[in-house]
Amino acid sequence: MSSIGPTSDASVLVRDATGDDLPAMAAIYDEQVRTSVATFDTEPRGAAYLSEKVAATDEGNVVLVACADDALLGYAYSGPFRPRPAYDGTKEVSVYLAEGARGQGLGRTLYAALLARLDAAPGVHTQVAVIALPNDASVALHLSCGFERVGVLREVGHKFGRYVDTAWYQRMSPHD
Repeated sequence: MSSIGPTSDASVLVRDATGDDLPAMAAIYDEQVRTSVATFDTEPRGAAYLSEKVAATDEGNVVLVACADDALLGYAYSGPFRPRPAYDGTKEVSVYLAEGARGQGLGRTLYAALLARLDAAPGVHTQVAVIALPNDASVALHLSCGFERVGVLREVGHKFGRYVDTAWYQRMSPHD
């Protein structure tokens, strides 16, 4: 796959993920599984889970990584919202960052590249993001990228001995 090209920060490169990125991506994800409610997985999933996302070739299924100095700092992806055909134009999006890369605008850089790709995909109409609460940084990121809050599901997850609410955010592609 082709490279997206340098971001506004010349030291960070955002590009399509490859199979070689899977171990670093899995390390980021599995750290979030063990330490946060950013994912409702409760056991690390390893590279096999992410390999399915990287291998997907359907329109609007995109996996991007952000790298600097040969280190993978984070990744963002879009994938199916629901498995039924009428949902094909809706993609769920997520971003995960390595612990040392958070709070530096990298999530916005990844989302800018991801959303530009989705906006260019003629079959993609809507993007949806689910944020476990509380998560002020993720809420701010999504609002800054054009998402709007459309609802909250109360106590739908249970992790680390407590119930967790999720906020749902939605963004419409501008080409429709």
